[in-house]
Amino acid sequence: MKLGIVGLPNVGKSTLFNAITKSCVAAENYPFCTIAPNTKMIAVPDERLDFLEKLYKPEKKIPAIVEFVDIAGLIKGASDGEGLGNQFLAHIRDSAAIIHMVRCFESEKTAHVMDIVDPLRDIEIVNTELILADIGTVTKKLEKGFKSDDRKKNTNKKEFMLRIMTHLNAGEPARTFELRDDEKIMLEDLFLITAKPVLYVCNVSENDLPSMENSYTKIVKEKFKKEGINSICICAVIEAELSKMSENDQKIFCKSLNLKKQSLNCLIRSGYNLLELETFFTVGSDEVKAWTIKKGCLAPEAAGCIHSDFRRGFICAKVMKFNDLYKLGSEKTLKNAGLLKNEGKDYLVKDGDIIKFYFNV
Repeated sequence: MKLGIVGLPNVGKSTLFNAITKSCVAAENYPFCTIAPNTKMIAVPDERLDFLEKLYKPEKKIPAIVEFVDIAGLIKGASDGEGLGNQFLAHIRDSAAIIHMVRCFESEKTAHVMDIVDPLRDIEIVNTELILADIGTVTKKLEKGFKSDDRKKNTNKKEFMLRIMTHLNAGEPARTFELRDDEKIMLEDLFLITAKPVLYVCNVSENDLPSMENSYTKIVKEKFKKEGINSICICAVIEAELSKMSENDQKIFCKSLNLKKQSLNCLIRSGYNLLELETFFTVGSDEVKAWTIKKGCLAPEAAGCIHSDFRRGFICAKVMKFNDLYKLGSEKTLKNAGLLKNEGKDYLVKDGDIIKFYFNV
């Protein structure tokens, strides 16, 4: 899972990146303090994995991993090379989803590239540049033509590209384009930035704690709620402070601010939901491990995440539900209660499943 953090300069992207990854990248009060994209993989926080570690006492615990990319601030004209230009749009294309950071705070200390704080205008600037970049991509594809000898296939591709070009020219992102049954692969082959799922993150100031809301965040949430797009609020400065503390100090600090929990965990979980991902676990005395899969994954596919032989020679899966194990406290009690099930090839793996796979090759 690779999430690209985008937004205008000076909205808090690098501060958020530092908080998430416990890094020390430049987060200064001037545009383009980030030049090269900063990338880091982090462990996904999961209290369920912590519980399994305490229960099984394995030699090691292996969490799921998420990669974050802090991309340089985009400005008006970025698709034509303004600011730091097209080179950074390429880094967004490499991401599976977009974390769009929006400034929702006033500050005399932190300059705004547009002088006045206006979240919806800022969002529109960035989105327009991403759409213009996609228009450029489709234009180049059409100019290049099609190499296939299949005339019908070429005609279908051209018709599809012209339709999506009309959609983009209307100022609409590719993710809202209505696809026909045979067009999903054609869209994927274009690698359009605006086809990626997006999460809007409203960056608020310390003055907005503990509610994390203000007049700006309400405007953003209201707009995207109507469009079915999720948005969350976060105070990047506070999260960056918390990331430097021990777990015990974090609890004390959060209590002093009346914060129930760190917003970063919410951000990572939102990233999972955005990409329609879920987690299953494998357990044993050697290791407990979290595995990331797409929702709707069948048991043999999940087994293939561990090793291709597991999928090829799949026999069955022995499945426990995490909530059952948590309540009953041991595998033995769970088995006696009839809650340890043997599942076949058609079993749909669910978030929180604890699975042991049986296979023969």
